[in-house]
Amino acid sequence: MKIIILNGSSRKNGATAAVLNEMHRCLECYPDTEVETIHISDLALKYCIGCCKCYETGKCIYQDDIEELSLKIETADGVIFGTPTYAGNVSGQMKTVIDRGHFIIEQLLYGKYAISVVTYENYGGRDVAKILNRLFLYAGAKISGTISACVPFRTNPLENERLKRYIQKQAGRFYRDITTKRGYYFQSMKHAVIFRIGIRPFVRKKGKLYQGVLLRWRRQHLDC
Repeated sequence: MKIIILNGSSRKNGATAAVLNEMHRCLECYPDTEVETIHISDLALKYCIGCCKCYETGKCIYQDDIEELSLKIETADGVIFGTPTYAGNVSGQMKTVIDRGHFIIEQLLYGKYAISVVTYENYGGRDVAKILNRLFLYAGAKISGTISACVPFRTNPLENERLKRYIQKQAGRFYRDITTKRGYYFQSMKHAVIFRIGIRPFVRKKGKLYQGVLLRWRRQHLDC
């Protein structure tokens, strides 16, 4: 089992990182489980310019770290995305990865299990969790859980024993969901409607301009 944890905070010792590190610690204790935490701040990433060449060729025009990250996510069984709340939204680092990662059109998370982790101090945390969960759902992932933690600035969220136990519980559930291949009926139904009515017809109309997307779908055994 391979799990990728993505830290969208520039602070490697901040609240978001603390929650993700605890998830990492819990998950790597399970047998035959490979866990890798990636800090977006360590990656060389340019901003998306909306050229859509990735949809045509299957890769970005920029030669930076996004394709390696996309490959790691594509070959993972589960993903955990974590971000602090900035102005009621995900961090700039996380938004850059979402923009560059072409998750939804290429169905990069199809069939994978996912957890969203959001930290906030005042407001907007639940809204940010919805943003990540919507991304997961539209990209074909199975949402195993959500951690939305209200954490005062410059405090350790793990000092809250109740929150710490909840994080550990979510990690255990995540592992069991993946190993038992748990199904999520209503999520699957929603994704099927989104994909078949919205995404697939749109891509088909584009023809050769989106041939890179169609090739990826075939590799994923999607009905295209």
